[in-house]
Amino acid sequence: MPLRPLLALLALFVLSGCGSGSALSQAVIDQATRQGVAPDLMYVVDLPGYELAEQSVGAVNEEGFGAFYTAPDGRQVEMRVDRGPYACAGTCERDGDGWYTEYEGRQEYVAVRAGHYVRLVCPAGQVDRAVLKQAAEGARPAVGDGTPAPPPSPVERGDLPENGDGAPIQPTGPGG
Repeated sequence: MPLRPLLALLALFVLSGCGSGSALSQAVIDQATRQGVAPDLMYVVDLPGYELAEQSVGAVNEEGFGAFYTAPDGRQVEMRVDRGPYACAGTCERDGDGWYTEYEGRQEYVAVRAGHYVRLVCPAGQVDRAVLKQAAEGARPAVGDGTPAPPPSPVERGDLPENGDGAPIQPTGPGG
């Protein structure tokens, strides 16, 4: 095979792998769901130079989602997705549709969504503010389209009596 087509094929293969580290495998989705994470709160981000550490995926608070993105040199960025309004720690600055803050040697950007927020946190100066903002605002659902699933409908059993609770009747006698 001539060298030029081989190089083009190699480049295509390498480029097709870019960003593949930002998806969640089905096994990780299942594990997070078993931990109580709401599927509509499972998000992934594209953060240049960082890959999702699947072993870090887990529950945050009641049904929120958390994960770490790591760089080859060991640097980490924490992602948390949770319901409710965002409560700022420190002095928050409005930035686009979200919030940026630096406090206690850390920086964070929070993208506010309808009913929940996506928060990226790392040591101050580790990631350029604009890159952090772009990653948080570009967060995308890892499961479905990000809309909450409807509550399950009650199951009709059909084997329960219409009157009472179905417990056996044991009349009492002397001493009982």
